[in-house]
Amino acid sequence: MGRRRYHFLLRVLVFVAFYCHCSFLVLCSPSPGKNLLLPSDASALLDFKSKADLRNKLGFSPKTSFAFCKWDGVQCSDSRAVKVIIESKNLGGVFAPGTLTHLRELRVLSLRNNSLTGPIPDLSGLVNLKVLFLSRNYFSGSVPPSVSTLHRLKTLDLSYNMLAGPIPDSLGGLDRLYYLRLDFNRFNGSVPPFNQTSLQIFNVSHNALSGAIPVTPALSRFNMSSFALNSRLCGEIIHKECPSTRPFFGQPTIMAPPPTSAAALRQTAGLRDDVALSSKGIMQKHRRAALVIGFSLGVSIVVISLICLAFAVRKHKRSPKGERTKMGLDPSVTGNAEAVMRIAEENEELEEKVKRVQEGKQLQTAGKSGSLVFCAGEAQVYTLDQLMRASAELLGKGTMGSTYKAVLDSRLIVTVKRLDSGRLGGTNQEVFEGHMESVGGLRHPNLVPLRAYFQAKEERLLIYDYQPNGSLFSLIHGSKPAKAKPLHWTSCLKIAEDAAQGLCYIHQAWRLVHGNLKSSNVLLGSDFEACLTDYCLVALATPSPDEDANSIAYKAPEILRFDHREATSKSDVYSFGVLLLELLTGKHPSQHPTLTPDDMISWAKSARDDDNGEANQLEMLLEVAVACRVASPEQRPTMWQVLKMIQEIKEVVLMEDGEFNSSSGNS
Repeated sequence: MGRRRYHFLLRVLVFVAFYCHCSFLVLCSPSPGKNLLLPSDASALLDFKSKADLRNKLGFSPKTSFAFCKWDGVQCSDSRAVKVIIESKNLGGVFAPGTLTHLRELRVLSLRNNSLTGPIPDLSGLVNLKVLFLSRNYFSGSVPPSVSTLHRLKTLDLSYNMLAGPIPDSLGGLDRLYYLRLDFNRFNGSVPPFNQTSLQIFNVSHNALSGAIPVTPALSRFNMSSFALNSRLCGEIIHKECPSTRPFFGQPTIMAPPPTSAAALRQTAGLRDDVALSSKGIMQKHRRAALVIGFSLGVSIVVISLICLAFAVRKHKRSPKGERTKMGLDPSVTGNAEAVMRIAEENEELEEKVKRVQEGKQLQTAGKSGSLVFCAGEAQVYTLDQLMRASAELLGKGTMGSTYKAVLDSRLIVTVKRLDSGRLGGTNQEVFEGHMESVGGLRHPNLVPLRAYFQAKEERLLIYDYQPNGSLFSLIHGSKPAKAKPLHWTSCLKIAEDAAQGLCYIHQAWRLVHGNLKSSNVLLGSDFEACLTDYCLVALATPSPDEDANSIAYKAPEILRFDHREATSKSDVYSFGVLLLELLTGKHPSQHPTLTPDDMISWAKSARDDDNGEANQLEMLLEVAVACRVASPEQRPTMWQVLKMIQEIKEVVLMEDGEFNSSSGNS
């Protein structure tokens, strides 16, 4: 019995020892998601990379985790991360909770200009954070309440995202806030009464805010451009009267009904008679008193006049003859007259000075509003006077205005666009300047750069680089026989990729929209690269009532259904699809039929009448055009997806060409 118990206990001990050993191995082995031996900050950075860096752009690696302070974008102090600056990496994932928010000593966090999606996570763990840049991403949802708990925060930039809901009033409790940008989102509701004395930079433009802007000392420091393109905002700060919701003098007072009994009526009539009699008596008394007072004053004036006349005659007789020809004014009176004359002369001189100062100010104001403003730090290589003296040649007229080729004295050639004052009549000076500063900052090889702009009263000019090879419209349709074939396949592919690159940059890097994409707004550079122009201008313009059939054909269905609906990135995608069909078929947009996707591809093939073995490549690109022209904006791809599809087609073509060349060489 004792031996059996001994063996049983031995087996139990062996099992316990084996279990402990296995548990130890499990605990000590590195898990795929987390390494307990890593520094906590390195672990947080790696966790962020695993969720955010879908394209493997970051060089964070567990192998170098103990040297995480040397990772690109990470700065440390005392072996703790204090700055994480990961910008323009096109990450494409999400900012997952429980990742960077574990960096307890973090002071600066910038994830600007990436493609991060989803909501902004809880940030309450970043208790030492002072600077937060999350702009130019695809963050959605609302502003997390935890932002308002970051009491050391001085800079908050959530601009150019897809955030919605109201702006939290609790942000007004961030007493150290110096920089707040929430523009280019989808915020609604009212503007909170921000009143931080430290607030110096503020922008909530391009949202869906409404109501009266609170007139606080802090908000009153900012001009209209900080609130622009929120059509339902109003108030003193933006000089727009709010709609009245109640009568100016409150509710009308409800009077008691008049008496209805006979006795009351008789009493009321008696009172009226008494009042009338007393009124007549008072009026008669007033008249008698007025007559007495008037007669007394008249007599007094006559008596005083006679006395003065007698005194003057007596004095005139006593005066010497030599002095009779001169008025006898008292010296003190003479001195006062001279003083009055001097004051009058001084006033005239002062008025002239004030007038000259005012005229000078008007000229300065005109010079300021009428000066040539160069964008994005461009050097001022010519003046407004030189531009006005340049020889001009009309290149064309469009929906936004007229375009000229200007040759300056220095032989520099620029393109000047004179905007239609009628379409921009509702845009004030500050809004125009603010928008041009944003548009003037766009720099991409496939965008015609905006170099400068000018405005004075109703005159507004935009100055671009001159593109020597004309427009895509002229290349497709101009000066050729009616039955000429469309452009070669490789030219179509190159132009499509160029245009997609420029449009993708506008959408992703700056969260703007083109709004007026068509073949006449695609210019050809010196190397025949396609460059977009007239971009981002429709946001300031009212709808044009006299657009031609081709311009209307570029517009997405949702824009046509609602005349005042603003252009979006998805409406740009639709226009790109129309442009792509025009490029491939050589047909004007108004000639494009409304067909099913399969029938549209068949129609496009027949329009090209190709018989050279390029049907497969053509069909792939036609499928991209058809996908862009889907009626529902939600079902259209993004411009980034369109660009990737075109680049994949290009890779297939290059691969096929490479295989063809190698097989030809072997033969």
